[in-house]
Amino acid sequence: MLQIGSYTLPSRLIVGTGKYKDFSEMKACHEASGAGMVTIAVRRVDLAAPKGENILDFIDRENVLILPNTAGCFTAEEAIVTSRLARELLGTDLIKLEVIGDPKNLFPDNEGTLEAARVLVQDGFTVMPYCLDDPIVCKKLEQIGCAAVMPLAAPIGSGLGIRNPYNLAIILEQAGVPVIVDAGVGTASDAAVAMELGVDGLLMNTAIAGAKDPVKMANAMRSATEAGRQAYEAGRIPKKLYASASSPIEGMIGG
Repeated sequence: MLQIGSYTLPSRLIVGTGKYKDFSEMKACHEASGAGMVTIAVRRVDLAAPKGENILDFIDRENVLILPNTAGCFTAEEAIVTSRLARELLGTDLIKLEVIGDPKNLFPDNEGTLEAARVLVQDGFTVMPYCLDDPIVCKKLEQIGCAAVMPLAAPIGSGLGIRNPYNLAIILEQAGVPVIVDAGVGTASDAAVAMELGVDGLLMNTAIAGAKDPVKMANAMRSATEAGRQAYEAGRIPKKLYASASSPIEGMIGG
């Protein structure tokens, strides 16, 4: 279970809705992932589309929460307007806040993200901001009132995995809200590593949609997320330079 604001999710894995070959494949991946929340770009929602051609027709809204996002917004003003439009269109106060600072690397704009977050929190949104793996920015977003912080592991769609586990460790140490790694996970081992660090959840899209077998990868990501969380909760053994016998030598016959 993952608690974000007033929402309780059955899974710690959140997945996207873009880059699939069609909506049927997207739906199959959602089911295989076990995700209880999917994110969707507000600008992709066409409420006028005929039945069966609207992306919303392929999302099980009885069991899956929709997390609208402000993808494609490059200013705080754009993100605020898009968020309010999402609330009207989709009837939810949830918003994944994205204010992009550079169209090439898709890194978030810290100043714009903080500005938009202040307005949206005051406007009653449950704000989940995409941000850099910067402990100071994450702390400021939490202090503003964001329901979670979503630092990147690596650039969006890069599949590079966890590039800076030390920054994530600092973010986790000081966080009083859920920390969800957003962007950069490329395969199941990346997901497991992130969860073993102690993050509360993962959000991914390209790693699943861009795989040779998206449905199989969605299932792998589900397993890796669960395994990584269990390993974190179990507590790994400390690392040692030298060997340590798994069978005690003391008491052995002839020892």
